[in-house]
Amino acid sequence: MRARALQRRQLARGMALLLVVVLVAPTVVSGATFDPHKATEFRRGTITKPANGLTVVAIQGFHLGNESTTKKPARLVAFGPRGHVRWVYDGKNIGARWFYDVDPEPDGTLFVVATNPNGTLAVKLDTHTLKPIWVEKLPFKDTHDIDLIDDTHLLVANMRAYNASTGLNDDRILIWNRTSHSIQWQWLFRNHYPQLKNTDTSIGRGGTWTDDWTHVNDVDRVAPGKYLVSVRNFDQVILIDKQTGNITLRLGHNGDYGIMAEQHNPEYLTSRSGKPTILLADSENDRIVEYEHEPNGTWKRTWTLQGSLSWPRDADRLPNGDTLIVDTLNQRVIEVTPTGQIVWEVYCPWGPYDVERIPYGDEPQGPTIADMNATGTYTVHGSAGLTPGTGDRLTFADRVVATFSGTPLSGPARTFATRWSHITPWIYPVWMTGWDFLFLVVAGLVVLGWAGTEAVLARATILARLEDLLVDRW
Repeated sequence: MRARALQRRQLARGMALLLVVVLVAPTVVSGATFDPHKATEFRRGTITKPANGLTVVAIQGFHLGNESTTKKPARLVAFGPRGHVRWVYDGKNIGARWFYDVDPEPDGTLFVVATNPNGTLAVKLDTHTLKPIWVEKLPFKDTHDIDLIDDTHLLVANMRAYNASTGLNDDRILIWNRTSHSIQWQWLFRNHYPQLKNTDTSIGRGGTWTDDWTHVNDVDRVAPGKYLVSVRNFDQVILIDKQTGNITLRLGHNGDYGIMAEQHNPEYLTSRSGKPTILLADSENDRIVEYEHEPNGTWKRTWTLQGSLSWPRDADRLPNGDTLIVDTLNQRVIEVTPTGQIVWEVYCPWGPYDVERIPYGDEPQGPTIADMNATGTYTVHGSAGLTPGTGDRLTFADRVVATFSGTPLSGPARTFATRWSHITPWIYPVWMTGWDFLFLVVAGLVVLGWAGTEAVLARATILARLEDLLVDRW
């Protein structure tokens, strides 16, 4: 009997070892066959409609703490009409760790926002020489967007501005004067949003008061003294009147993720009938949405674009009616028709943040979906599928959602899938796929289970040895 139990135990060990080997094998193969040049390689996807002029992309890059990675660099890249690379600008040239917003200016230059551990860099870049015309170093910890009012005045979205000496959070919209190197005007969120205790991180009430409370990630001057602002941690887009200080328009409610969830880069449009319209990247919901403001004061969603998008962070309506989108965690930029067909696609690792079609300037101001009679919900289609998640092959997150769809677990499954797809790409190395990482996690769980089982089976021996050690010590 004892011999038979030992045989079963040995068989179980062998099966566990075999399962671990099978699960780890894809990672080993990926690592062995990995071409390091492809980690930062720009590639053309679907191109059925050549772009009008150059398309410039700000690539955020990624650093773990103060440790940089050459495989996830911060860069600016310009693509030609058919998706061929025209030039690349490395963030190391100006000491940038991360790139965020990029705006084509009327004089042919680019205005770029970058950050490093010492603060924020506002850069005016000559696109012919790829050299800075000027660099303004701002004393703000983290800034994702600045609008260039003129060469002297900068409109800044200042986040992570907790002041330890006063105990107040100074997240704000401000105008910075480059001549005096000082704040000329500011609008403080704490005067318009409820202040939170340090420990209050409730969903729908912003982030941590002492750290990233509002995460205000975008500001656009849509008219003189009228500023469109994205308050990401409050799931809202607001329009501020500089003269009165009032919020004159508000889309979204705290924690109402059905409208939007931690959005990026809203664009203010006006319909032919004069209705204010907002197009935005609904990032945590993995979709692009457009809302039209009705005369009765309500908002109507007129367009939803979904499917094969992973944490999009920018959407611009082009004059031809197409929409230019940054699909961040799929490492690509796409141009889609109102019905979701991809007509222009480029892959640009790592972590693209903002895109602009240079001939159209900062905000292209194309027609609204309602004006094109194209309202509705559409699915992205027509990708070249050069990376998992952008073609027909389902990702792990997609399979989780599909498996539990229509069941009581559909809600939790979707939440888990979203978190998985938005967090894990920042964790695993560029040579590993999402499926490789999943198999590696499962292998780790098998090893832990195996070790736990062995510990339980050998508990008598372990306890006896511990007892002997204690007796010997005393």
